[in-house]
This record gives sequence, structure tokens and C-alpha cells, in this order.
Amino acid sequence: MTNSSRAERAVRIATAAGRRQGLRADSPRVLHDVFNVLVHLAPDPVVVRVPSLTLVSAEEQAARQRRELAVAGWLADAGAPVVGPSPLVPREPVEAEGTSLTFWEYVHESATDGDSADPRALEDRFVEQTGRAAELHRLLAGYPGELPVLSSLVPATGSSLDALRKQPQQFLTTADLDRAEGEYAVLEALVGDLPAHFPDARLQTLHGDSPGYNVIRTATGPLFSDFEDVTRGPVEWDLTLVGPRGIAAYEQAGGGPVDRGLLDVMEGARMLQVVGALALVPSMPELGPMLEPVVAQWRTRAPLALPGVD
Repeated sequence: MTNSSRAERAVRIATAAGRRQGLRADSPRVLHDVFNVLVHLAPDPVVVRVPSLTLVSAEEQAARQRRELAVAGWLADAGAPVVGPSPLVPREPVEAEGTSLTFWEYVHESATDGDSADPRALEDRFVEQTGRAAELHRLLAGYPGELPVLSSLVPATGSSLDALRKQPQQFLTTADLDRAEGEYAVLEALVGDLPAHFPDARLQTLHGDSPGYNVIRTATGPLFSDFEDVTRGPVEWDLTLVGPRGIAAYEQAGGGPVDRGLLDVMEGARMLQVVGALALVPSMPELGPMLEPVVAQWRTRAPLALPGVD
């Protein structure tokens, strides 16, 4: 299915679902089309997120979305700088054509001040946004609900690797897949009892998908968005692959000391997650070349191992 056909389907089901919710949806338009398709149901200030690449059932997707809506809604109610669930519809996923949809506030993204092509300016912006994640973590630490630990890793990455074993991809050798499955076994043990291996780890509610990368800049300030991987875990999981400047900005903003050893393990886990994402290539062939550089980087790392275990 091409990007265009994914987008066409997303617009169709988002529009129909929105109208069932009492929205007008007279002029729907696609804002984004990669792993999810985001559809603005203009003229209403509502954006529908339509998952377009997933290996899970609509029921499992809805369970994840309920956690996301609960956490993002709790933050929005507290006045946190986040894109919240739309107040115009109930805070519940909506099923449409075997897909589970969520409805969010539409926010106006501000201009990029002409620096979008300047790599240094982009890096500076990302570092600043990573520093802001320290305040987000302080807010998330107070979330009163129950969440699974590192659920986007275990069992999600295991399911992706199972799919890859059944339908191998050109980007992975048999040796790569054997290594990935061995690393996943390490992650299962780690997630099963993380404090036993990292006693000083700060376990709390997390964004789950590198919040510094998931920021929408508006005229009134930056807003964190896309909490679909919300989970409980160490703050280091939210700080993977941000680089030394990003870590320094986070610590200087009061995020507390980052455990470099745990960060290294979490970065290896993040790369393994990317390896698992190759299972989506049959649905989106252009994804393979996009992920290949991270897979190449993963190959250069020592395989994941539990601390103190050879």
C-alpha cells in the first residue's frame, strides 16, 4: 500500500468516525503520513491519529491508546505543555474498519524561523527540547495510574522479531536475527526485574519515545506530543540517542544525574527496537532504507548483556 493509498483510507475512516462523534469534518486534510496518518478534521480543531503501520490487533492497539489518552489527558488537565485529547469527543479510542483511532487537539505549528535547513540550528533546537524533558519527567513522576514496565520493548519487540522470523527481510541475515533474539531474551530478564540489575534506576511514568523528538512548536511555546508508547521505566529510556549535548541539557535543567551504564543498555534496546521495526517493511517498503543506518550501527555494538554477566 502506497503512502497515498494509506492517506486516502485514513481520511475516509477518520471523516466517517468524526461525523459519528458529532464533528463536521467538512474539509479533512492530511498533516502527516508515516507510521501514523494524522488527519485534521477541519474546520473543527480536531486531529485524528490513524495507525497505518502496526503488527498488533485493533483490541491491543486500543488498550495502548487508553493508556495514552489517560496519561496525556491527565497532563493536559494539569496545564502541562502537551497536546491533549480533544475536548470535543470522549477520551476513548474509536474503532473504524478494524483500526483503532484517537482524537486530539489541533494546534497551530509555528514557523521555523528559517533555520530548518541549518543542521546546527536543528541540533540546538533538539538539545533545548531535550532539556525541557526534565520538567516533563517531573510532572510524569506524579502520575497516579498503573502502567506496564517498558511495554514497547517487552513484549512488543518480541512480537516484531517473531514476525521477522516468519518473513525474513533482505536487511537482516540469519546471524542478525539470531543475535536479535538473544538480545531480546536479555531484555526480558532485565524488564522482569530491572531494580535487581540497576538498583539506583528511577522507575516512573515515561513518554516512551524520546520526548525531545516529539515536540510541536507553537506561538505560545513548545508542546510535547505523541504519547502512544507511554510506559513505566527508567528515565534513561526517554533519553536514548540524544547525544552528549542532549544529556547535558537534561541534567542542567534539573533532570537529575543520568546513569551512563543504564543509558548504554537502553540505547542498545532502542536499536533492537529499530531492528524489530523491519517487520513493517512489507507494508511500507521505503521504511527499509530509512532504518538501515541504525541497523548498521546496531551491528557494530557489543551484543546486549545483563550487567555483571559475561
